[in-house]
Amino acid sequence: MEREKRNDMSFSRKRSFTFGAYGGVDRFTCGDETRPETAEEILLDSPAGDRKPFLPASSNQRDTELFEIIEKLQGSRIDEQRCEFPLPLKSQLLTIGADLPLILPPKLGGYWVDPPLQRLVDVSPTSSYYGFVPECYDIMERDREAKIYHKFFRSRYHHSFTAVDLALGHLVLSVCLEEEESKLRVILRMKECSLNGAFSVSLFPNIPSAVELAKMLCDGVTVSKFEVVSYLKAPELITTFDEHRVSPNFKFGVLYQKDRQFNEEDILSNNEESEEFKELLSILGETIQLQGFTRFRGGLDVCHGQTGRDAVFTSFHGREIMFHVATKLPFTDGDPQQLQRKRHIGNDIVALVYQEGQSPFLSDVIKSHFLHCFLVVRRIKRAEDTSETAYQVSVTAREDVPPFGPVLPDPPIFTDRALLREFLLTKLINAEISCYKAQQFSRLELRTRSLLLESLHAELCTRSQCMMGDPSIASLPSSEGPRMVSEGSGGFIENFKRAIRVRSHSFETLGVPRRIGGSASQRPKTEKDGEGDRSPGPLPADSLGPSEIRDQASPQEDT
Repeated sequence: MEREKRNDMSFSRKRSFTFGAYGGVDRFTCGDETRPETAEEILLDSPAGDRKPFLPASSNQRDTELFEIIEKLQGSRIDEQRCEFPLPLKSQLLTIGADLPLILPPKLGGYWVDPPLQRLVDVSPTSSYYGFVPECYDIMERDREAKIYHKFFRSRYHHSFTAVDLALGHLVLSVCLEEEESKLRVILRMKECSLNGAFSVSLFPNIPSAVELAKMLCDGVTVSKFEVVSYLKAPELITTFDEHRVSPNFKFGVLYQKDRQFNEEDILSNNEESEEFKELLSILGETIQLQGFTRFRGGLDVCHGQTGRDAVFTSFHGREIMFHVATKLPFTDGDPQQLQRKRHIGNDIVALVYQEGQSPFLSDVIKSHFLHCFLVVRRIKRAEDTSETAYQVSVTAREDVPPFGPVLPDPPIFTDRALLREFLLTKLINAEISCYKAQQFSRLELRTRSLLLESLHAELCTRSQCMMGDPSIASLPSSEGPRMVSEGSGGFIENFKRAIRVRSHSFETLGVPRRIGGSASQRPKTEKDGEGDRSPGPLPADSLGPSEIRDQASPQEDT
């Protein structure tokens, strides 16, 4: 009994909790109070009733107290990135049997596993495949309608209009006449989505107005007038907005789990790579040197070597993929939680786990706000009397992540390396696209789109006024005008941060007062912000103001 109690206490220490794209907390804050940053402030911070009369202390005692204060200040930032360690893995895992599954769902639920545990009755490598068609490895599209404007409008004469609806917010309308097919093609951009349609010209005695076309796509439009966009480079800005969700670049984490490793600390502390693990990495991609690497880097340092020397990179059907391999990221002596490694892997949305042994992977073992899906791969023997190997695959994701293809074979075993590569890379890409539909990401994407549309509207209005000769706008130097939205695409997270910066410049140019969001130490206390309640991370993106998001955004952007 005492031994079990000691074991439970040993697991009560704190561990790191990755905050996704917003990184850790860079300020010495705790709750609503700012931590003092000097020794004098700490000594003077105690309440008057707790102060003791000053007594002269010896030099050694003062030095000891000073070093304790310094140590406390140095450890405060890393403590901000920790949370309570989960309860230890109980012995009931050993009762499952000799052949443990690749993945075990958490006791409290919240994750789905494919294939389900009840289907793993017979996963013999000699079993025959059925219901398995390799040609069905189709990659999902993030936004099927994103390129409609580029395809049908850019090459034809068309008009764009802007308006602000009291209920729907900012609106950007594009209208194109396809004379060869006698059609009117229309796109209406709103903060929730974009609506498009094609109408036969024969339906109208005269060409309808912009308001009429907008109401034909959305009954909720209440504006009585649209403003014409006369800026010559408007198509470039509109195309960038429409395609902001379309990115050919992906980054995934890769974890190496040895036998009898059940917690995050052990998995992230692995340094040596076995030959079997290296073989899997060679299936995923090519090991490249980061120094001077000029293609998609996935947030890794290619100049100063601060994120390791090597990485795994590949091109797959026109897409560039960078893998954050845990064993290739920097290892920090004395840090059992390896925050330098988790900084990258915990900010990924999907990760691949390679198992060496029979220890199952727990779905919630990696604490991260962003990791939503894991692909687990285990190498097994094809048969007892041969050295031929095969790979068993399983998938787990949070319960609000919709299922995605390609479908796992039954049994989920691969013997062909090329087929395994095709399956894994397709599955990883589709997993990330499907994770964007989860509640947390869908809210963030809605906020991102709203900010980008607001920035686009301000940009089009300002540039159009310049073209029309508005003296108050035309007199502004070009450097003070609103920044273009077309700065490239690095995923919706980078677009979110970019949209905030663009909107700030647009508001300043137009003279519109911005709402300044306070930091955690400036916000008034609420019932949710109790003194003893420490949040495991920053507030959700949909509850933060622009300045708060800008403060918490990771300074490192993907290129």
